[in-house]
Parts: sequence; structure tokens; C-alpha cells
Amino acid sequence: MLADVARSLGTDYYLIDELLTDEEREIRDKVRAFADREVIPVINDYWERAEFPFELIPKIAELNITGGTIEGYGCPGMSEVASGLVSAELARGDGSLNTFYGVQSGLAMGTIAMLGSEEQKSKWLPPMARCEKLGAFGLTEPNHGSDVVQLETRARRKGDEYVLDGAKRWIGNATFADVTVIWARDDEGNVGGFLVEKGTPGYSAEVIKGKTSKRCVWQADIKLEGARIPVENRLEHARTFKDTAKVLTATRYGVAWEAIGHAVASYEAALTYARERVQFGKPIANFQLIQAKLASMLAEITNMQLMCLRLSQLLQEGKMTGGMASLAKMNNARKARGVCSDARDILGGNGILLEYHVARHTADIEAVYTYEGTDTVQALIVGREITGLNAFA
Repeated sequence: MLADVARSLGTDYYLIDELLTDEEREIRDKVRAFADREVIPVINDYWERAEFPFELIPKIAELNITGGTIEGYGCPGMSEVASGLVSAELARGDGSLNTFYGVQSGLAMGTIAMLGSEEQKSKWLPPMARCEKLGAFGLTEPNHGSDVVQLETRARRKGDEYVLDGAKRWIGNATFADVTVIWARDDEGNVGGFLVEKGTPGYSAEVIKGKTSKRCVWQADIKLEGARIPVENRLEHARTFKDTAKVLTATRYGVAWEAIGHAVASYEAALTYARERVQFGKPIANFQLIQAKLASMLAEITNMQLMCLRLSQLLQEGKMTGGMASLAKMNNARKARGVCSDARDILGGNGILLEYHVARHTADIEAVYTYEGTDTVQALIVGREITGLNAFA
């Protein structure tokens, strides 16, 4: 089928493939094949039932991609470009699965790798890289999303323990994670990261229901009511919100790559459909309005791909700034949203059916547009960097 051909070849109008290393191409092709073979054939049913595809976790582990760019501890130590390609290809298969992977590999493991002690890294990273242990990242709170720096969760020192009280919201993987990084303020008002292990008394998590986006991934409300953890479970190098921001900046570029995956999946579906759908005696791809729309969608995708490729190179070289990451997230989420919408329009009434996949990506891109910082917040981060003036309230 044309859809199979499109997926196997991929959308690469400016031949970016030629700029990749052999290893980067190998990783991309491996994840793309996994998405085509294991994810796309089953994911619509999970999405419709709002159930997480636990059966796919061992298969993700077999890919040896978990841990992304982390070196050592059983992690793959891939390049930043390869890591971005993984996000794009997983999202091309399904956004919920990519969110699970991003939380596990980027937010949870990335935080421990960046801010943990040697003992903490040795304990958690190897089994997490094998997906034998799963992680979550608890920062956002019911009353604090964009202004999360105001977080209210508290960690009080009592002897050789910390006692955590507070609430978190929208925390992916939290209902089944073996370890959750909880961000809280200590007795001195400093922000710290605390490793709360599965089964800790006083920790509870409940899946948020009624979502119309990213329905497969389980995001949760967390309650911390006198949850006690050992002092050694505080991340050694997490002492201020600046440390937290380092993690967010490092993972934000991955969301920009994810947006490409949603856009490419929708574009390829629309292109295939336009070639095959006959109206007024000929394929709708023969009409000028459809071709103009497809050309605009491809232009946006190519723009996103080039931006992310360069951004990942800058990150690899240690030159990426917070504003650069925000610019890519803002640009790509916005453009991908438009591409998904145009694809749904090209498919007409069939665009709202899960069997054509565009409806799922159109719904999921709404979450991408919001999380890791809304469009407005990203713009203010960029604005602060280019003007030197802080416009945050």
C-alpha cells in the first residue's frame, strides 16, 4: 500500500538523511521499524480504551534506546541527534508511547544522571535502562503549572528522614513507577529533588480520567501525606530551582522533535489518502487546493526538521541555550498543530476516524502544544533571552 511505502521511506524532502551518521540512521531505522511493526497496528484500540500498552515495554527495552544520551550505567550514550530522532519516530507511531519513553528516559533517568550521586546513579540507572525499573517526574502541581517555581510541596527534615507533604498533577507513569522524582522545598526554602520509591507509605497516585489527548499514557494526581524517605534519597546535586530548570531545558528539545513525529505521521497519511481518494472522477491529489495544502505542510515539516537538527548539534557541543530550546518547542508545536489540522481537513469525514490515525495525532498534538511549557511561556523565555528583560509576572 502507499501508506506502507510512505512510512518505510519517511519524509525527508531536503535529504537530511545524508547529514546523519551511520549510527544515527541505524537507530532511527530501528525505531521506525518498531513503530510500524509493533505500535501502529495495535495502538488505536489502546487509545480508544484509554489503556496503557504495557505489553510494549519489554519490546522497547529490546531496542536499547532507554537512557538516550546518558553514557555508562548500561545506557546507550547516543548522540543528541539520534536521541531526537528516537522521539520523532516514536511519536510518529504514537504520542502516548513517546511520552512514556520521554518520562522514563529523559525526565526520570535524565534527572538522576544529571543531579544524582554516584550511588544513586548506580542504583537506579542500570535497571531503568533495561526497563526493569520504571520512573516518573513529579514537578507540576494542581495550583502551579506555568508558575511551577512557586511549588508548595514541602520536604521537612526529621532526623535521618525527609517527610514530604503536598500534591502533584499531570505526572506520567506515576501510578506504576518504581521511583518518582518529587520536587519540593526544604526547611530553608530551597528546591530539591527527592526519590520516592514505590510502596512508600503516604504516597498515593490516581490516574486522571476523561482526557481527550494522549489517552494511552497514564498521567496521575499524586498526594503526599507524611511520606517518609531516607535522607540519602535526596538528589545530591539538586539544591535550587536552577537545577530543576537544567533538566527541563535538556528535555524540552525532545518535545520539539516529538512534534515532528506527529506532523510527519499526519502528512504521510494525508498524502496517501489524497492519492487514493477519488472524487469527481479523479484522485483529490489532482486538485490544486489539495496540492497547495500538501506543499505547505511539507514546508513546515522541513522547517522543523532543519531547526531540530541544528539545535541537537548545538546541544551536543554545549552551546544550546534555554531560549534556543524554547524557540524550537514553540515553533514546532505550533507548526505541527497546523499540519495535523490540515491533514484532518484533507481526509474530510474520514479524518475523525481512528483507523486513519490522523484523528489520534490531531488530538495528541494538543497536549504537546501545552506541556513542557505553553506556547506563551516559551515565547517569554525567548523574549527574556533576546531583550534581557523579564516579562514574567
